Amino acid sequence: MDHPSTPGVSKAFETFGREAPQQARAWAQATRSLAEASALDPKTQALAYVAVLAALRMESGIPFHVAMARAAGATREETISAVLLGLQPAGHGVTAALPAALEAYDAE
Repeated sequence: MDHPSTPGVSKAFETFGREAPQQARAWAQATRSLAEASALDPKTQALAYVAVLAALRMESGIPFHVAMARAAGATREETISAVLLGLQPAGHGVTAALPAALEAYDAE
């Protein structure tokens, strides 16, 4: 059965939600709780998340979280800076996330 895809959400995460709905709901609840507990404003939190994803080379999450950062007011330049924030400690691997981040940012 074909399911419509959510913009920016990876196929893996869509499969997680569809095939393991209880775990996905628990994950979503934990995510909301962590966001609510954060002292960071939504834009800073979204940009920090993008930086962590880039450092961990988790490119599949980049489009969704860049869209969240953009919706929270992040500029294209801030998005680039977030991706490249880990350049020194994590190495040049963060640059692999740059195309996905800019495609997601420019998609709006």
